[in-house]
Amino acid sequence: MYSWPICRRNGDHDQVTDCIYIAASSHDARYTRICVASVRYFYPEIPIRLLVGGRLQWRLADELQEYWNVGTADLPIKGDYGWGFVKLEVLFGPPGEKFLLLDSDTVLTGPVLDLWSERAVPFLVDDEKQSDDDTKRLYYDWEKVLQIDPSAQPPEFVFNSGQWFGTAGVLTRDDFEPWLAWVLPRKLRHPESFMPGEQGILNYVLNRKVVLEGLSVQRKEIMRWSGHSMEGLNAESISKRTAPPRIIHWAGMKKTALRHMVGSDILLFFERFYYTRVPAGTLRRWCAICQHFLIHWLHWVRVRVKLTYRRIEMAIMGRLFQRVNQPVGP
Repeated sequence: MYSWPICRRNGDHDQVTDCIYIAASSHDARYTRICVASVRYFYPEIPIRLLVGGRLQWRLADELQEYWNVGTADLPIKGDYGWGFVKLEVLFGPPGEKFLLLDSDTVLTGPVLDLWSERAVPFLVDDEKQSDDDTKRLYYDWEKVLQIDPSAQPPEFVFNSGQWFGTAGVLTRDDFEPWLAWVLPRKLRHPESFMPGEQGILNYVLNRKVVLEGLSVQRKEIMRWSGHSMEGLNAESISKRTAPPRIIHWAGMKKTALRHMVGSDILLFFERFYYTRVPAGTLRRWCAICQHFLIHWLHWVRVRVKLTYRRIEMAIMGRLFQRVNQPVGP
């Protein structure tokens, strides 16, 4: 068992949420800063902790701690957790701790913690609507799972795991054990049935608990995906605090240049707000932007080099195979 001090609420005692966790990675430092700024815009004192399941940009954690009072979750082990799996660790924190989990490419548009008003309900997720085909593609294929688990049923709900409210101590590692190997990086035992990452397995375990054990999972509209609609959400309405309280998520919609993204005015609004607390903010902002572009350019180069190497390797292997299988002449 590892030590993980429980977050403590400040201010409004009617507020259900104890802590906000933000999943951060080395390539999303710019979005992490923006996400933190959006939380602090509405909640100046609530505890915020980074979930770091791999490498983080150098000194980012120190910067967030010094200027924005953001801590880092003390995970049971350090290392590469794999795609998104570090987010499951919040489920096994101090029993009873109530939290909001966010991906770094999200922002708050208002006091979203007010949406979770039922303290007795341990989970609140987005009330998402998906077709059967999209559910199988984005989350899990319950018909394939049925071949492994005779109790599997069509899901009653699905939700994007980039934003959800939960309570620690309700689920255990044993609930995931038949489907997930607790190694580093985490590995799905049946990857053909679940979407890569933690999203599919989390949806399945919660649905299974609801059907078989009567677990309460509240559903409300809490997320706004930038690929659908941004109606009513812009920097002006957010700054005037007239925007509906939602969590905007740019899942699958990120671009290297923020100005080319849907809702760029919101992202830039919170980015500028972030640097109002940082000494020499304007200079440091432009340095961070240059670093952001450099990191993404280097990543693009690495990907292209790997793909080129793979194509050359496949071509060489193909020619060798043809030579080996050429018929021998008389």
